Amino acid sequence: MKFNTSAHSVYNLKAHIIFVVAYQRKAITQKILVRLEEIFHEVCSHYNTHLIEFSGEADHVHLLIEYSPVVRLADLIRVLKSVSSQKIRAEYYSEIKHLLWGQRFWTRSYCVISVGDGANTEIVERYIRNQNQPK
Repeated sequence: MKFNTSAHSVYNLKAHIIFVVAYQRKAITQKILVRLEEIFHEVCSHYNTHLIEFSGEADHVHLLIEYSPVVRLADLIRVLKSVSSQKIRAEYYSEIKHLLWGQRFWTRSYCVISVGDGANTEIVERYIRNQNQPK
């Protein structure tokens, strides 16, 4: 398992994030998908996070990010959605305007799932439960 370090912490934090296009419209083309990946890389680098993996389909995208404990995940997600929505709507408006209503590209919600490296929740629970407590 690979750990990252900062002045006062050792960590390995990853999150699987899913964004869905508003009204589940199939607005993401291959060209838009490539541009979204570029945008997400830019935002992640600004927040000192790393976009490990990215892909998607016509109506949603998946991001796997690695982040530091100082990053507020909800804030990062808000910026990822906001910046990508603004840029995609500005750059591809003529291609997607007939699919979208209002000012949003993404739904208001998102899905975030914590991701572990090699140990599932049951293993971690057992490890914690079996610690040698002080006597």
